[in-house]
Amino acid sequence: MEMIHGMSLVVMTAAIVWLSAMFLCKKIRISGRNHSNRRSSSSSRLPLGSLGIWPFVGETLQFISCAYSDRPESFMDKRRRMYGKVFKSHLFGSATIVSTDAEVSRIILQSDAKTFVPSYPKSLMELMGKSSILVINGGLQRRIHGLIGSFLKSPTLRSQITTDMRNYVMESMAKWSEHSPVYIQDEAKHIAFQVLVKALISLDGGDEMELLKKHFQEFIAGLMSLPFNFPGTQLYRSLQAKKKMVKLIDGIIRAKRESNNIWSDAAKDVAEVLAKDTSEELTDDLIAENLIDLMIPGEDSVPLLITLAIKYLSHSPPALKQLTEENLQLKRHKEKLGEPLSWNDYLSLPFTQTVITETLRMGNIIIGVMRKAVKDVEIKGHLIPKGWCVLAYFRSVHLDDKLYDFPYQFNPWRWQDKETSNCNFTPFGGGQRLCPGLDLARLEASIFLHHFVTQFRWEAEDDSIIHFPTVRMKRRMPVWVTRRRYLQPFTSLLSNKN
Repeated sequence: MEMIHGMSLVVMTAAIVWLSAMFLCKKIRISGRNHSNRRSSSSSRLPLGSLGIWPFVGETLQFISCAYSDRPESFMDKRRRMYGKVFKSHLFGSATIVSTDAEVSRIILQSDAKTFVPSYPKSLMELMGKSSILVINGGLQRRIHGLIGSFLKSPTLRSQITTDMRNYVMESMAKWSEHSPVYIQDEAKHIAFQVLVKALISLDGGDEMELLKKHFQEFIAGLMSLPFNFPGTQLYRSLQAKKKMVKLIDGIIRAKRESNNIWSDAAKDVAEVLAKDTSEELTDDLIAENLIDLMIPGEDSVPLLITLAIKYLSHSPPALKQLTEENLQLKRHKEKLGEPLSWNDYLSLPFTQTVITETLRMGNIIIGVMRKAVKDVEIKGHLIPKGWCVLAYFRSVHLDDKLYDFPYQFNPWRWQDKETSNCNFTPFGGGQRLCPGLDLARLEASIFLHHFVTQFRWEAEDDSIIHFPTVRMKRRMPVWVTRRRYLQPFTSLLSNKN
């Protein structure tokens, strides 16, 4: 796995250029070797490991090589065997402590800005901006996170999301043909983005939605681009696209502020929640930029959760059978009562929730988080020096055979009567930066799965998961669908005959 198999010369060259550019743009400290004998007052020591033999590059090429394989965690597994669950490395231009220890990662996630601050690649930091909720710290971060989190958990929004998601799902599925493949990843992205944008700024279809989506696609293309910002580069195009989105959203926020309804009525979307705040720090531009960042799950995490669930179910007939029966039973019950499904109905399906949980564990849509130490930090006897990055790598924990029996086997039943709120399971991060939309992600996946399995039978074509730089399906998950043909109830047939 340490060889550069499966990695093209183009990718290797791009990686080297990227790392060299990072060095030219910013002086890289590689004084980590000088810390090898460092001791703290409590006798903590720098973890074992290697900083690589290449200056500036470190072990980045080995990491990328494994990341492109079908076992991206193999980079971590080899070093875990050699050095332990916490080890040192040199990745993406920074001396880094890697944690594959659940307890150490939990402490990192729960730490405040006095200990660790977010750390991301240069291009991503530039695109997000200094005011992004992903970057800011302290009181402003807590205020924005709290406002958004409270609104996303409100029954009113959940009801709205349920209605919108159901409508978009049914509208899309009505157009599916039985004579050509349906690309689940594309369909899920189209639906989830519309649902999220409506929840954020109350935009519901039309030319503005299409324009926003066009700019957004250009924006996210630069999240993992080379850190060159001049005309013709991807980063430049992405920054220009973001400026256009900010201008569009600024206009929407300004219209909301000029409306008397925003002050008298309950907030209808996240934009109104933030606009109602009286803090001078929450400017319209800051609100707009954060709303753009919050659109990323509609393009990334939620659609991939849906897509991977369909993939895993396609290869597990017993799980698919039980999930289908559970959802058909609920569908018949609600039809008998003449009631639509509520958000609580979707989330109350026990086996469906275990399928989603197992998908999150195996899929690892978020493989980990990166932080930078603002001072020397000691965790469980390990020293993390000031200025070093730390990577809390979730994937290795979720696929640890000491924690999960047969971890590479899709087994939703492992979650029956099992607690998911523990440090061994962190698909949405944790601590103060725990994803505020985690419950909505489950809700949207539940709604899609319900309507998919109750309306269709399907056969999936062969497809594989790409793990780097983001998780996605190589062929966008093509499936061939057949609509379920329901017979009329026996009593209805008798009444028609008479």
